[in-house]
Amino acid sequence: MQTQSIYQQALGRDFDRLHPQIQRRFGLASSSGMAAIGQGQMSMIWNGGLPLRPLLHAGQARHIMFAEWGAQIPFTIENYAYRDAAGRETVTWLRTFQVNPQTKRRFDAYMVYSDQRACIVDYLGTHQHFAVDLAMWVDQRGGMCLRSGAQRFYEGWLGFKFPRILSGTAEVCEWYDEATAQFRISVVVTNPVWGPVFGYQGAFTVEWRPMCATMLPAKAFPQRLERRA
Repeated sequence: MQTQSIYQQALGRDFDRLHPQIQRRFGLASSSGMAAIGQGQMSMIWNGGLPLRPLLHAGQARHIMFAEWGAQIPFTIENYAYRDAAGRETVTWLRTFQVNPQTKRRFDAYMVYSDQRACIVDYLGTHQHFAVDLAMWVDQRGGMCLRSGAQRFYEGWLGFKFPRILSGTAEVCEWYDEATAQFRISVVVTNPVWGPVFGYQGAFTVEWRPMCATMLPAKAFPQRLERRA
């Protein structure tokens, strides 16, 4: 029996308004028996400059943003779907940027649908310390767009909500370009005080690979599981 994807749960009937290729991407679920492996190039990666470099460097260790910038950066994106140890339908997003010949940077996320919050919760980084509520909608191109909302930090017994002044708002859109037969993506992270923080834009193609639960690579799973939404 085919499991409904977390994005279908979030969008409801609007899911059918997505471009068919975007529907396939965001229809990935644990019962699909597939993984989506994308390869392409980011035409631009940028950040807010020197004042934000310490923050961006700190995020590198847990695969949450990074400080490098540049153009025409080789890029891969891996999506795996499974049920986590808490029984939640989960989609892993592993984004790898070859920022220079010697250096790769990762940006990892693990998404679940929360009935409690009535939205997708995005756990950022290898240890799922940061939980972010996501609002989603379909644009005029049939693309999937999202905006981050409330953000929380969890570690052991500790849990608190980030004040808006200390958090960033991410706006992301992924759509399908019929002319080039590629997926295109745009990511912009801003802060109400600091302004632009981090972002990238580019294009990629996707290969669908048969992938049952027992075949998933270790990197498809977080190093620490957070059960709180």
